Amino acid sequence: MISDLLEALTIFCFGLSWPISIRKSIVSRTAKGKSLFFEVFLLIGYACGIARKFIQLDAGSEGFLFFLSFFFYVLNFIEISIDVGLYFRNKKLDEAADRAAAQKA
Repeated sequence: MISDLLEALTIFCFGLSWPISIRKSIVSRTAKGKSLFFEVFLLIGYACGIARKFIQLDAGSEGFLFFLSFFFYVLNFIEISIDVGLYFRNKKLDEAADRAAAQKA
């Protein structure tokens, strides 16, 4: 039980930063300073955590804390996916801005 609590708290704390990152991506409208490589590896890590939860569920694990940590894995995966989508949007905006700047020069 304590391990499920610690896992849920860990994932919750990691997840606190993603709404801030998403907001920054929306407001800044630039991909500069973002690492797609980093975010993809985070997605892979959370996908592995979600898979682990399915394996534990099949093995008979259950309880509020178990499902709470599962929820945070899924929530973080969704938040990072949104940030990755914003990365591609912002990358296009950066390229358009670079083309516009080159035409003015």
